[in-house]
Amino acid sequence: MTPKETPRGAILQRDGETWAIVPRTPVGLITPDVLDALNSVVKKYAIPIVKITSGQRIALVGMKAEQVEEIWKDLGNRVGQAIELCVHFVQACPGTSVCKFGVQDSLGLGLELEKLYVGMELPAKVKMGVSGCPLCCASSLVRDIGVSGKKSGFSVSFGGHPGNKPRVADVVAEDLTQDQVVELVRKLLEYYRDNAKKKERCARFAERVGIEAIKAAVL
Repeated sequence: MTPKETPRGAILQRDGETWAIVPRTPVGLITPDVLDALNSVVKKYAIPIVKITSGQRIALVGMKAEQVEEIWKDLGNRVGQAIELCVHFVQACPGTSVCKFGVQDSLGLGLELEKLYVGMELPAKVKMGVSGCPLCCASSLVRDIGVSGKKSGFSVSFGGHPGNKPRVADVVAEDLTQDQVVELVRKLLEYYRDNAKKKERCARFAERVGIEAIKAAVL
């Protein structure tokens, strides 16, 4: 690796010398084997910071560039998207799996969306949140694409953003089945892919073209 090359799936830190990675942890679920692998690499490579992110991922921070590829191998190549222009992750609340407030299976739907769409190349990064009830514990209304459950089905929203210019997402459709959500998310991603400007996040895209135009294209 030359000094100018970016290690696979890594983010340069403010010291200009060390890197961080975010191994894939679909919808924030961690198995004992994954925990063992993380524990092993943290000790083996003396990684100084291990941090749970707002997107339900685990960031490993402070490694050298030449260590990154070996760490990915030790983790079974569970490479998480960090800076790529694509779907980065799907976060989800527990939903009906365990939560007393859950009315829909947010984990099941989140895992399906993760499997189908994470890594899909797009004009800018996209983050999704799937909540199993209207409390929206998975930040659904401030994600690029959000899903929230109620007793009558799922609602899908588009164009949320929590950053320095926050925006509450627009509801695109309501009372959907899980299969209908998967199909609508596909249409939203494809419309965004084909019509957004490079590095234009979903929130800014929705402001530019208008939610009614988006709904007309996907419904």
